[in-house]
Amino acid sequence: MKPLHQIINKPLITEKTSLQKEAGRVVAFEVALGANKIEIKQAVEKAFNVKVTDVNTARVAGKPKRVGRTFGKRSNWKKAYVTLAEGSSIDFFGV
Repeated sequence: MKPLHQIINKPLITEKTSLQKEAGRVVAFEVALGANKIEIKQAVEKAFNVKVTDVNTARVAGKPKRVGRTFGKRSNWKKAYVTLAEGSSIDFFGV
């Protein structure tokens, strides 16, 4: 297995993911493009000491951008929606 910091890039904390976390124990992460569901599950369980029941992934296409006359494109990235087991939770802010 790859090191944890090569699989999980960062948590996605948006209004939508905050509502999903409160409603159904679903937490979102930005993950490496080459990571599969099994690696993501093992990395989250090891990093946060929680039990994961399900992992759903989605590839996000990079947006085309323009700076002056030059056109370019942001990089593609992958996000993972991780469903935690009953009684498990992750607190990113530690308040």
